[in-house]
Amino acid sequence: MSPSSTIAWPVPRSSTNRVILCCFFAILAEGYDVGVLGAILPALAEYEAWALSPLELGALGSYALVGMMIGAMVIGTLSDRFGRRTMLLAAVLLFSLAQVGAALAPTPEVFGLFRLIGGLGMGGVIPVAAALTIEYSPPAKRSFNYGLMYSGYSLGILSAGLVALVFLELIGWRGVVAIGALPLLLLPLLAKATPESLESLLARGRSNDAERVAAALRIDPYQETDWRPIPKEDGKQYSTIDAVKVMFRGKTALATIGFWVSLFCGLLLVYGLNTWLPSLMRDAGYDLGSSLTFLIVFSLASAIGGLVIGGIADKWGKKICLVTFYLIGAVGILMLMFPNTIIINYAFVALAGVGSISTSLVLTGWVADYYPAYARATATGWALSFARVGAIMGPLIGGWIAAAQVSFEWNFMIFAMIGAVAALFILLIPTRGGEQSTQHSTANESDQVMPAR
Repeated sequence: MSPSSTIAWPVPRSSTNRVILCCFFAILAEGYDVGVLGAILPALAEYEAWALSPLELGALGSYALVGMMIGAMVIGTLSDRFGRRTMLLAAVLLFSLAQVGAALAPTPEVFGLFRLIGGLGMGGVIPVAAALTIEYSPPAKRSFNYGLMYSGYSLGILSAGLVALVFLELIGWRGVVAIGALPLLLLPLLAKATPESLESLLARGRSNDAERVAAALRIDPYQETDWRPIPKEDGKQYSTIDAVKVMFRGKTALATIGFWVSLFCGLLLVYGLNTWLPSLMRDAGYDLGSSLTFLIVFSLASAIGGLVIGGIADKWGKKICLVTFYLIGAVGILMLMFPNTIIINYAFVALAGVGSISTSLVLTGWVADYYPAYARATATGWALSFARVGAIMGPLIGGWIAAAQVSFEWNFMIFAMIGAVAALFILLIPTRGGEQSTQHSTANESDQVMPAR
């Protein structure tokens, strides 16, 4: 096999865009459900029926993240075993139904329980969507396409902020949460449009089904060997255990450490800022409307930033790109502690969004592209599962600082240091993995081609 022996990337752009759009919708719905708590947090803080303390508010933000930690590992692993499309649809169904329960919750404990259940689905969407997007994208466009797909996450958070800004006083926090169940209406359309993974089908020996999917996607030429994981030396297919073991083998183990710790820090930033940013800006002297606007700017900038960073990563390399933008994000976060004008603070909030959400999403795409095809969703799910510990700590850190009754500036200093740590651990990741994903992942990326056997 030689990268110089190549044929053009066989997946039509329309089919790639179809996969991206389906995954975008799933991630958009998840982003709304993740962002809705931050959007309604000021209203929950003032909800007299529950009388929640700052620490209890932070704990509410962590229930979903505990579920996401479990869901990322379990659903990510199961998707490589039972099919990525099936698990994507199941995840969307689960977290959408849970939003109904959360909206009707009579107590904060029941609210937290439904957030935990919904988190199982929210955590499972990301590794599956990542695997599908990377699989059907040409090598030279993988980071950009992943950024495009994952911009739905930021737009989902943005939607939650906009809905709360416009409708919170009219329909209350319960109505804002309930809107997160609307994806149930579009689930049949998503089921019809989303194709199954060729890699997954072939890994499970379903060659006829894979041929039908390839025909529906108009993949030409379709060669089964280009999508089937290279078998082991004994001729057997890779198992779930093999997908786990590859993460801790040789230089790939060093990459795993770098990915896990940097994603840990990245998701701590994402969920900590997403949960507490409106409240922090209120503490800084802004009214509720302005504080929600900061969340909107944070989310919108990160949606645009994902496309920009993805394009830069494809062109100049992922490592230097991610290190640079995590540091830029850390500076943006740190500058929010100073008394700037509102316009300048909007700019710093935008940098914080780009340096946390945008950078972390491109990093997640690198995880899916770094490991072999038979371990794509498994490796991504395990990395995100570990990172969810950081995501859980994000809301809690804000709650601990608030409970300690120190100045709000401490939030920004601590979050900025965490961004710098993420950049440091990116440097540990070897530029090239010990194994290639598939034949088409070793292609000459500038020509968007893949090797032929």
